[in-house]
Amino acid sequence: MGSQHTVADDSLLRHRSFVAFWLARTCSSFGFQMFSVAVSWQIYALTHSAMALGMIGLMQFLPSVLLALPAGHLADQLDRRRIVLLGQLIEWGALLGLVALTLLHWADQFEIWGLVFLISVAKALEWPAMTSMLPSLVPPPILARAMAASSVSGEAAVIIGPTLGGLLYVIGPEVVYGVSALFYLCSIILVSQLRYERPAQIRLPMNLTNLFAGVRFIRERKDVLGVISLDLFAVLLGGATALLPIFAQDILHTGPWGLGLLRGAPSVGALLMGVWLSRHKLEKNVGIIMFGSVAGFGLATLIFALSTQLWLSLLALVALGGFDMVSMVIRGALVQLDTPDDMRGRVNAVNAIFINTSNQLGEFESGVLAAWLGAVPAAALGGIGTLVVVAVWMTIFPHLRKRQKLENEKVV
Repeated sequence: MGSQHTVADDSLLRHRSFVAFWLARTCSSFGFQMFSVAVSWQIYALTHSAMALGMIGLMQFLPSVLLALPAGHLADQLDRRRIVLLGQLIEWGALLGLVALTLLHWADQFEIWGLVFLISVAKALEWPAMTSMLPSLVPPPILARAMAASSVSGEAAVIIGPTLGGLLYVIGPEVVYGVSALFYLCSIILVSQLRYERPAQIRLPMNLTNLFAGVRFIRERKDVLGVISLDLFAVLLGGATALLPIFAQDILHTGPWGLGLLRGAPSVGALLMGVWLSRHKLEKNVGIIMFGSVAGFGLATLIFALSTQLWLSLLALVALGGFDMVSMVIRGALVQLDTPDDMRGRVNAVNAIFINTSNQLGEFESGVLAAWLGAVPAAALGGIGTLVVVAVWMTIFPHLRKRQKLENEKVV
């Protein structure tokens, strides 16, 4: 790459494998978001039970936590591209199963839960392999931009996917599942064409030592530990978005359309910031920028908590999404670049456990606090808590605070 980075040198579009990877992830993200909306609607239409809806969450949560470490081990041992292909083929098959069950009027809550569980198992197996592939598809100096570009497609899927799924659901749930399956088929074709090579790995047995190697690696690497734990606590405390229905109805006095705007606002902020980050490189002070963006996330949460005007709440949520995107891209790139390739699967698996559990627990924590104290104090405490965590982490991890570049810096 040389020391002189021209724009042409740095263009993500010149890396054909990355483009195929990006398109594949975009397709599978859209497919998954559409499926998620349809499956919730269908279960509720069949059962009219909040418990049955909650079970969908449980069916998705359990595999993501229980299978993460074995999936990480497999991602470090086997051909990552093949693991991704296998996972997506299973997801595609399950979606076709949902189409068939719905068309034949055989769909019952148990069958649907079963197929949701199967999709979640496949996703859990696929995730560490998929995330570990990215650093090998672009040179290290543009990895952060590649991650931002990947996040942009994910955010676009979160915004557009459910809307598209909702519109198609009017024709019937089988149509949504069919279109989702089509998206997955496109992803499968793209992944199968993708050029991704890594040297053969020394085979390690799947024992506890090797399964938990990622945990040990994170504990020993101060920067990686700081980044992952900062995310864990910030997300745990900043789960105010779980309280959006309460804020919409009781505080901002708006209807379902207002709730829709509030739900979409963080993704809009994340999308705009992601587009900017995918075009610009973070050259220096990445440690301070990361801490600053997590503090910004906490401050935006606090403003949202105290706001009684819909426009101000929307602005706060847009800012919250933007700050979250900056810290997410920096954190993600730091973890990937500080981790050797033969450990990436296991480290990404541990990271995935933290992200999944902290998101779900953060929503639970916000709900419990809101039940005790009310929605406004609960969200405000979350924002203040995030600011406190940033201050403490900047003290505990001084090397991370002083870190200049994303590329691996040896601790001297």
